Amino acid sequence: MGISVRGLADRIGVSPSLVSQIETGKVNPSVGTLVAITTELELSLDVLFADAAASPRAPGENGMVLHPDERPELQLETGVVWYRLTPRHEEDVDFLYVIYEVGSESCAVDAMMVHRGREYGLVLSGKLGATIGFDSYELKAGDSIVFEARSPHRFWTIGDEPAVVIWTIIGRAGEARQTFD
Repeated sequence: MGISVRGLADRIGVSPSLVSQIETGKVNPSVGTLVAITTELELSLDVLFADAAASPRAPGENGMVLHPDERPELQLETGVVWYRLTPRHEEDVDFLYVIYEVGSESCAVDAMMVHRGREYGLVLSGKLGATIGFDSYELKAGDSIVFEARSPHRFWTIGDEPAVVIWTIIGRAGEARQTFD
């Protein structure tokens, strides 16, 4: 996109060395930093899985089925792990299986995320704290949540077991970058 490492770093409010270390795989970014990078570059989160270690066999069933051992994975610095649930990149949707380890959070309290799209989440197990705008929620297994991702938001594990959540984010691609991202 013609943006230098320094330019990207300035735009998202991190150091150029952090961007370089993320690019070379020396550090795992936080969820907030990863979202800021993909938003600035007008990418879906899903494209980040393209370079993830591939399984020894290609997804079966004509590319329509993705088995658990084939799921591309991203481990983030904050103790959150994302697994893509689609056999290949989907243009305008992120479909993720996310594990929030005990004590993990998507971002710091003072650095809530904002990006394009609409998010849909279903808690499969554990308890997940969610702050959307000025409201906070405690979600347990079976609870679901939906919100506009332009609202500042963050998530964290509550209790002594990981929270496992299915996330679908629609509408991240194809929209001009917002100045607050």
